Amino acid sequence: MGMRGAMQIDAHQHFWRYNVREHGWIDQSMASIRRDFLPADLKPLLDKNGFQGSVVVQVRQILEETHWLLRLAEENPFILAVVGWVDLRSPNLRQELNAFTGKTKLVGVRHIVQNEPDGFLLQPDFLKGISVLEEFGLAYDILIYPKQLTTAIEFVKHFPTQRFALDHLAKPAIKRREIDTWERGIRQLALFPNVYAKLSGLVTEADWHAWKTEDIRPYLDIASDCFGTRRLMIGSDWPVCTVAAPYEHVMDLITSYLTKWSPEEQRAVLGNNAARFWKLPVVGSQSGTA
Repeated sequence: MGMRGAMQIDAHQHFWRYNVREHGWIDQSMASIRRDFLPADLKPLLDKNGFQGSVVVQVRQILEETHWLLRLAEENPFILAVVGWVDLRSPNLRQELNAFTGKTKLVGVRHIVQNEPDGFLLQPDFLKGISVLEEFGLAYDILIYPKQLTTAIEFVKHFPTQRFALDHLAKPAIKRREIDTWERGIRQLALFPNVYAKLSGLVTEADWHAWKTEDIRPYLDIASDCFGTRRLMIGSDWPVCTVAAPYEHVMDLITSYLTKWSPEEQRAVLGNNAARFWKLPVVGSQSGTA
């Protein structure tokens, strides 16, 4: 199992059966990912790169997808957890969440807020939905662009005990080397101890065809400075990442960066933080078994 008592977890990946209607966001520039991506495609990549498990995250905002991802997770033990979608603004939210009773691999919910109008996170019915998640023990993934960081800070203030995971460090504009406004927002968001962040999806925000490690390093420096080693998680954002780099390069970007830290801190970012954040029953110290 890699390092003793530790499990390496890819904290952010996706599966889909491709069709044009439901995956319209995959435009011509991303033609290479206009196909199916399923567990059998990911497993060899995890194995080859020393990862024993993954967390799969929703793509389509439909309940059927959440059920489908949970079925995949039941059939494939390496899928440790599902971050699905439910309509958080629905007046029937509790019933919808009750439908997942017994589905222990459902650990969180995400809404694609990056595509929503400004202020979406602060709508009363959305806030009401988030307040229900805690009753069900579910975390929430924050998917936003840097311009939405100010709203996200206000949003998180409402929920001091709800667990939040920031996806892709809020997608900084690495290609345009924009860092100042993003840094101000990230530093404020990181002041909330219940917010974790995923070191994922960064190559896709850089220049797909010409990115270099040094383009991305300043963003990693800021994230590690303000979130620290106990609140960061490694994630690939596979297969979206493949438009900019193969799986091993994406993971190597982060694992190489981590080598300046102690083995314990590296293990935290490579899996232990994800296991703690989503309360995953992983092998080793977390589960209390040898």
